[in-house]
Amino acid sequence: MTLLITLAVLLTAGQGLTQWRLHAFQNELWIIRYTALQRHQSQQIVKQALQLSRISQPVSFARKVAEIQQVFVKFEQYHLEGREGKVVDRDVSVPNSETVRKLYKEIRPEFEAYQRSVRQLITLREPDDLKRPDAQASLNLLLANEKPFLEEIDGIVRVYTTELRSKLAWLQAVELYLYIFTVVVLIGIGGLIFRPAARRLRQTFMQLVEAQNQTTAANRKLISANKSLKETRQKLYEATKLQYQQRIHEQQIRTSGLIAGQEEERKRLSRDLHDGLGQMLTAIKLQLEGLEASLNRLNGAESSGKAPYSKNLRTLKTLVTQTIQETRTISNNLMPSVLSDFGIAPAIKMLAEHDRSEAVDVTFVTNLTPSMPRLDRNLEITLYRITQEAISNAIRHASPTQVRIELLERENVLYLTVADNGRGFRVAGLGAVTENGNEPAETSLQPASKKRTPSQGIHNMQERVNLLNGKFKIHSTPGKGTKVQVSIPYKTQPAHYDNY
Repeated sequence: MTLLITLAVLLTAGQGLTQWRLHAFQNELWIIRYTALQRHQSQQIVKQALQLSRISQPVSFARKVAEIQQVFVKFEQYHLEGREGKVVDRDVSVPNSETVRKLYKEIRPEFEAYQRSVRQLITLREPDDLKRPDAQASLNLLLANEKPFLEEIDGIVRVYTTELRSKLAWLQAVELYLYIFTVVVLIGIGGLIFRPAARRLRQTFMQLVEAQNQTTAANRKLISANKSLKETRQKLYEATKLQYQQRIHEQQIRTSGLIAGQEEERKRLSRDLHDGLGQMLTAIKLQLEGLEASLNRLNGAESSGKAPYSKNLRTLKTLVTQTIQETRTISNNLMPSVLSDFGIAPAIKMLAEHDRSEAVDVTFVTNLTPSMPRLDRNLEITLYRITQEAISNAIRHASPTQVRIELLERENVLYLTVADNGRGFRVAGLGAVTENGNEPAETSLQPASKKRTPSQGIHNMQERVNLLNGKFKIHSTPGKGTKVQVSIPYKTQPAHYDNY
């Protein structure tokens, strides 16, 4: 580990040093390039200044003066930045050596002569201005300093180049030493680690070969025993699977019987409420109306309605009327006659219209038509009860403003969807937490003190779907509503449904 860490440190240090120095060399190359560019710019300035004397057109003269000024601005910028070891255009800064600073100090008179000459020339406006003594003196001063300036700039470039070569030579020597040391470390790794490891590996390999021969003999015995074990396990699996299927089948039969008994009890209770209690309440209402008419005739207050008992009779009639309506509603919820008479689509449509109010908009969409054959009795009851339970849950616990019911048929599969935009709940907690933390909706008649277990209504919906080999899903997110989805394969059953 020590050798490997040393090797990693050497490689990292060498690479870091190389990258750092190469970056510094690139900066120095920019300094050299811009320093050498001053030579070209100074020659360009002298050339354009000489061309001024051959121009007689004022427009061409002014253009040439502008060109001289443009080149001089860059020339002056690069020279002044070069003194400081900077290239502002490239964001480069390299400290100049003492030799370079001395050379820049020696070239300063020639540079200042360039400055005075060019600044005098760029003030000229007409070709005749060049004939003035001061203009001629500036031109002569420029020509007189051209050669010394070029020679001294060349000297600065040579010094820059020499210094850069010496730095490259130093970096090359460092890289060589690092390479030699790295090779030594690799040799040490090979001699101290890999060679003993190879020797130990050969010994281990021989032991493994011997152990393999012993294992092969044991494997033959294990294969024979494993084959017998697989056969026994397969027989046990088949027996367990058959027993499990029988239990599931028995459980489905018991559940189906319970649900069928529940529906029969609801049908009987609905019939008793409608034919017994409902008729008796209607008779009571008729007797009250007859009593009121008789009393009004006896007291002569039928037109005025001011008899002392009139208000009490009207209140009593209203209560009896409401009781009759509530009895009909309970009877219809237990076993709606429209389901047995017209089928599932009209029954769900009536259910949606009954639950629709100013606060909740309940809509129903279906592609089932009256011309289609009726569905199986158990299938219709299942779809109706699931819809009834889902709507009741949504209205009682989710406080939605919209509930949408869809009953669609595609390729002999019925798809029922009940979606609301209510509060929603966490589906992951269905086993222990009911919708919105409250008890699930109750569609069967139970005493007010009797409470259902959490998510019992959802469990009942799922059981009903399982009995018909269907699929049941709930998608819900807190604050984004709930969607109940049911898909059941079916076959049309053109039979009579008078026995609901």
